[in-house]
Amino acid sequence: MFVLSSETEDILQKSLNGERLSLYEGIKLFSLKDITILGMAADEVCKKKHPENYRTYIIDRNVNYTNICTSGCKFCAFYKAVEHSDGYVILKDVLFKKIEETLSLGGRQILMQGGLHPSLKIDFYVDLLKSIKTKFDVHIHAFSPPEIVHFSRLNGVSVRGVIQRLKTAGLDSIPGGGAEILSDRCRRLLSPNKCTAREWLDVMRDAHKLGMRTTATMMFGHIETTEERIEHMEKIRRLQDETGGFTAFIAWTFQPKNTLLDTALIGSYDYLRTVAIARLYLDNIENIQASWVTQGAKIAQLSLKFGANDMGSTMIEENVVRAAGVSYQMDKKEIESLINDLGYDARQRDLYYQVLKY
Repeated sequence: MFVLSSETEDILQKSLNGERLSLYEGIKLFSLKDITILGMAADEVCKKKHPENYRTYIIDRNVNYTNICTSGCKFCAFYKAVEHSDGYVILKDVLFKKIEETLSLGGRQILMQGGLHPSLKIDFYVDLLKSIKTKFDVHIHAFSPPEIVHFSRLNGVSVRGVIQRLKTAGLDSIPGGGAEILSDRCRRLLSPNKCTAREWLDVMRDAHKLGMRTTATMMFGHIETTEERIEHMEKIRRLQDETGGFTAFIAWTFQPKNTLLDTALIGSYDYLRTVAIARLYLDNIENIQASWVTQGAKIAQLSLKFGANDMGSTMIEENVVRAAGVSYQMDKKEIESLINDLGYDARQRDLYYQVLKY
């Protein structure tokens, strides 16, 4: 174990003892320069939560049903304005082919998100969900909180009413996209047309109360401070205390290429440090997911020794990060190999972290 002498090491021991860290203690961990010790502590905590001899992954596809968006976020390289010649709304035949391919590769889920389209009403999404469920036995993980808030405003329906209609039509769970950093200072500068931090949390609260599970995310490495990263985690932790509805926490680094932000690219050191701190701070969230999409295979593998217990998705298709100039790819075989190389069995899971049996 660790030789304890400094305040920071005392904080690590507190976490190892299963005690909850304070805001101050979470912030203090970011001052620790030796991320090896941080990783060791996060790995110990992870093993206590996940003593099983396997680590997990999921096969799914990220389908973007439209790239037309009125939000105009400074960090996004994917969206197109309404009048742009490259703007699109997906055709059902195209969507169905994508789902068929996903199922043929062993997938059980699609992740479906899109821009804040100014004229697609709620009936469009209801019809889309129903048509998918009529043809396919597939889990639909779709419509992040900014989309739900947008649907609410556009249709004059409460957020809870929107979620209920979508759930009835076939929506199974809600992804944590659009969280970025849950600090209104950051959001005013980055995405003033998108939902507030409170609105993001309210969507998740309503979804949880309606019996749906969701994921929590954090995109970092742009204009936020380390204090705001902990503020973000604190808000997630509080809501999880209240509802218990989050299945996992997923953090990834901002990719600046082709965006309106002139920001240096965050490296693997800060990524691994943040993942480890998330494991120590988010004591009520069982699963932490690695981000090979932004960090590549080897750093994602290393994340499994820094507090993560899941390698995320094979991402049969991914467009948003790719638009920012990053294009890592991995298939089932490579993900399983990376997990096996660490001495774990690789198990395919569903959204609820239930291991799939064939």
